[in-house]
Amino acid sequence: MPDENLLTTLEQSLRQARATRARLAARLAELEAEAEKVRTELAEVDALANQTEAAMLRILSSVLGTGSAASASPPTVPSDDEIEAALRRDEARGAQGAASRPTPPPVRPDIEPKSTRFADRTIPQAAAVLLREAGGPLHVNEIYNRLLEGGFQFTGQHPTISIAVSLNRNRRFRKVAPGTFDLVIRDVAQMSQ
Repeated sequence: MPDENLLTTLEQSLRQARATRARLAARLAELEAEAEKVRTELAEVDALANQTEAAMLRILSSVLGTGSAASASPPTVPSDDEIEAALRRDEARGAQGAASRPTPPPVRPDIEPKSTRFADRTIPQAAAVLLREAGGPLHVNEIYNRLLEGGFQFTGQHPTISIAVSLNRNRRFRKVAPGTFDLVIRDVAQMSQ
């Protein structure tokens, strides 16, 4: 009967439409949750920026000797020459400590993938997962090794450089040492503890 075939077709179409709607509703819920996370991260980054700016002013004031707790007058804004001199002193101190830097972990090209969890992710997405799991900064060589274990497929000739460039260009990451990156958002979380 033509009516039964039409009815069967319409029932299948209705089931497909409901299944599609359910999938779309679930995806919308995921996107709304992700949007809320991003809003929270933005607020935390704003707080970090404000704290960093205040810390910079305190440091500049103390380094240049323009601000003290006993001083009744507000601190003066340092001149460009004073700031450059303070930065040169800090660079000289940093160069002395550079000799004691740890050796970066080796790149291990013989790594066999243990899973495919990073196969469909970008470098910044996968690196964010790795840094959260590590609980601290990682060198690009270690990120590379762990990405290979997770099934990430590199297309360029210099994957560690690709990682460093990708993380350097992304605001979610900050460079904490040569070739070593961490999540910016971790700073805010640790400051509030």
